[in-house]
Amino acid sequence: MARNVETEKVRLDKWLWAARFYKTRAIAKDAIEGGKVHYNGARTKPGKAIELNAHLNIRQGFVEKEVVILAISDKRRGAPEALLLYNETSESIAKREKAASDRKNMMAGQLPPARRPNKKQRRQIHRFENIHNVDKTDS
Repeated sequence: MARNVETEKVRLDKWLWAARFYKTRAIAKDAIEGGKVHYNGARTKPGKAIELNAHLNIRQGFVEKEVVILAISDKRRGAPEALLLYNETSESIAKREKAASDRKNMMAGQLPPARRPNKKQRRQIHRFENIHNVDKTDS
């Protein structure tokens, strides 16, 4: 599965696809061009030849991962084999888990109502809104 870096060069977008960060190479290419992937701390191009022990910062939605390239492959295989291509740093894991818990705690205060209001309750809501809208226009 893993290849020696001296024998073959692999493009960054192809490696990201093989490591299962993105579903297609086109999506990986767009992410790189959009500045969502940084190679050794700098923006790069999709055709960049990757090297072992290079650091990648990958942003996918709310998630930002910092990984180190452990192996090079241009073949997309199963997820367990793709995990062998890189190692996520411990700081990245801690930061990602903290951000996820912060998002979860923020959403806990915004729970949706248990059920929709029935017809009688909707009429009461409309009456209440109309009374308050009339008061605002009078002042």
